[in-house]
Amino acid sequence: MKNITYKLTLFCVMLLAMASCDIQEAIEQEPLDQISEEAVWDDPALIEAYLNDIYLGMGHGLYEVMLSSAADETHFTHGYGIPDIVESTVSPSNRGSFESRGDFNHWDWADLYFRIQQVNTLLSEIRDSAIEDQTVIDSYVGQAHFLRAYFYHNLLRIYGGVPILTSPASLNDEDLTPARNTFAETVDFIVAEADSAAALLPVEQSGDDLGRASAGAAMALKSRILLFAASDLYHQNPSGMDVTGYTGGKSQEEMWRAAKQAAQDVMDLGAYELFRPNPSSDEEASQNYYELFLTEKPANPETIMERYFLETRDDGHNPGLDNGPNGYHNWAGNTPLQNLVDDYEMEDGSEFDWNNPEHAANPYEDRDPRLEASILHDGSDWVERPSDAVQYDGDNVIQTFAELTLPDGSVVPGVDTRDGPIEDWNGSYTGYYLKKFIRNDIQHGSSNKQEGSWIFFRYTEILLNYVEASIELGEYADARRELNKIRTRAGMPTYDATVSGEELMEAYRNERRIEMAFEEQRYFDVRRWMIAPEVMNEQAQNIHITVDGENQADRSTYSNYNYQVRSQVPGNRTWDDKMYFQPIPFEEMNRNDNLIQNPNY
Repeated sequence: MKNITYKLTLFCVMLLAMASCDIQEAIEQEPLDQISEEAVWDDPALIEAYLNDIYLGMGHGLYEVMLSSAADETHFTHGYGIPDIVESTVSPSNRGSFESRGDFNHWDWADLYFRIQQVNTLLSEIRDSAIEDQTVIDSYVGQAHFLRAYFYHNLLRIYGGVPILTSPASLNDEDLTPARNTFAETVDFIVAEADSAAALLPVEQSGDDLGRASAGAAMALKSRILLFAASDLYHQNPSGMDVTGYTGGKSQEEMWRAAKQAAQDVMDLGAYELFRPNPSSDEEASQNYYELFLTEKPANPETIMERYFLETRDDGHNPGLDNGPNGYHNWAGNTPLQNLVDDYEMEDGSEFDWNNPEHAANPYEDRDPRLEASILHDGSDWVERPSDAVQYDGDNVIQTFAELTLPDGSVVPGVDTRDGPIEDWNGSYTGYYLKKFIRNDIQHGSSNKQEGSWIFFRYTEILLNYVEASIELGEYADARRELNKIRTRAGMPTYDATVSGEELMEAYRNERRIEMAFEEQRYFDVRRWMIAPEVMNEQAQNIHITVDGENQADRSTYSNYNYQVRSQVPGNRTWDDKMYFQPIPFEEMNRNDNLIQNPNY
């Protein structure tokens, strides 16, 4: 009996041992759907993939919701938190479109710090990794410094001074609640990071490295951030806080001088030039400007850095579907405001004026060629209509007229309006649609996407930065010289020596508004120039068009056009000074009370 008991006991022990081995072996198995951090640094291919993933944090400007709708450029048809921004109702617990929208992740506090953590991890591991080629290491380190500078430049523009973290965060860190650095410290850090990147990277990338950071991109980033840092908002600094502007140290004139030099440094590279700078006609100028945003490097010498998109990739890039006319089964997302359309000059350089009978009778004729290249209006030629819309439009021409009166007295709306016969709920409230960035040779849809790119930095921005700094320094000849290059490329008259001072500054600001429309510039420009109380308090305007005709599908029969500007765009645009900066998210302040410094300004 004892022998049997002993054998049974031994058998059980053996079973338990075998089970323990199986359990231990199971515990030690690597997950099949994950890669450990240690494994990443042991494999050059995984290190490259890790770096590539960090680039996704840069985002782009062609998500469904565009930053232009948070400014005085476009109206976002479907809400999505944009009204909270333009009506100044945001708070730390309700940040409008800046909260929980993938479209705005590249402006989001938590997402940007996640990307900074990735950069810090790469910089701490790369030199002891499996990569042995020092050239590759230097390239990755240079790109990492650029990316960290880019993420902090987005944080600075949205929130002001923020905590600067340069090593990977860990739960074992002694200080888990870092305080905000000052605005000046954050600017200096971004500049130093850009300089570090430029020292390690080639002036331009080529071949398989197109789209990666370059010395030119790092220097362009430095130019942008120094221009911002020199601007009135951060030197007048109404709140008087060192996280929202300068409270001592460098003068504004010194900052303008640094901004001008940073732009000059990019210009001196000789690597970039304006895309097709000398058009032979207004029509060619318009077509050149349109194609600028649909032509990639190396065919486009103006591009300093861009992000590429494929038809087969779902990464938030489908501008035709997102913004196109509803009469094409598109969604009319970000639609240009009449306020912007009115700021396009006449082709002779004079202001457009609704009180001028000739202007009012033909508001889209003889205008700055960039208007036709950027915005679809009633009468614009566009792509072939889908089969169910041909009966309403046989000419492939945009119809945003509100009322077409036919010979029998009946009145019909344009096919691309909210009263139209096709997807009326997706129609524009403003009477306009976006054209810039959208190819005109395909029918856009969820299963028919365009290839293309988003330009992060282009040479024209550098010239504009140089112009602004020159005007602020009173160096008007320098400003006119570079501004006139942009005007010439646009097919617009140039400025002579009689234009200087405030007149030149006003001309420059309008030029920047038009040239950089929808490129994630205007939101920040109206703030740093401190003109937001004026322009963001203006009610969003639309166009109301009536016309007579014999046949809706045949535009050649139309006559007696009448155009009226109205304020019938939903929402009550209201500016509040808390909107100069976005509030830090409430959940972040709960984690770290060191961040609580006037979060609403």
